[in-house]
Amino acid sequence: MYSPTVTNRPYRPLVLGDVIPGSHLRDAALIIGGALITVLGAQISIPVPPSPVPVTGQTLAVVIAGASLGAKRGAASQVLYLMMGLFLPVFSNGGHGLNVVFGATGGYLVAFPLAAWLMGYAAERGADRKPLLAIATFAAGQLVIFGIGVPWLKLATGMEWSAALNNGFFIFIIGGIIKSIVAGVATPAAWRMVRNLDGKKRN
Repeated sequence: MYSPTVTNRPYRPLVLGDVIPGSHLRDAALIIGGALITVLGAQISIPVPPSPVPVTGQTLAVVIAGASLGAKRGAASQVLYLMMGLFLPVFSNGGHGLNVVFGATGGYLVAFPLAAWLMGYAAERGADRKPLLAIATFAAGQLVIFGIGVPWLKLATGMEWSAALNNGFFIFIIGGIIKSIVAGVATPAAWRMVRNLDGKKRN
């Protein structure tokens, strides 16, 4: 979407959230929206015994929120989500409180703001506009979450490294690939819609 600015230069949105006009109120709404998307993702929770870590829609929500909102707003949305989780049952399986954050799955949660920031940083440089690059970017974002979540899982449970890697990473690889493909197809498609709408407005 292109629109004139006070300098008469064309405005090019860096991320999908920038397509929406506005400033501070828009940013606040986007941050809240990103947190709520993660809340919804947490409601998709599938146990995978013997791992204490369920398959959830959270990581998909985190990478999409980060890419759609940009680095700062994306990270802020996940910080808000964590703050909500201290008092409200918004984590997977209705969990909440410090006991969850410092528990076996806490490392994954703590990694959300960093992963969202990195996704936003990459998206601001166009990494979410072409499917193959977007898929690789979203896969990297999930690896960041696992990179913090697995060592945290080991420390919190006393597992051996082999068990922590199996229960906290290897069994989630297929799901992570599927999530990367979903996000990597969805965001470039959203950008195509934006360009098509903009082209119609200018014609």
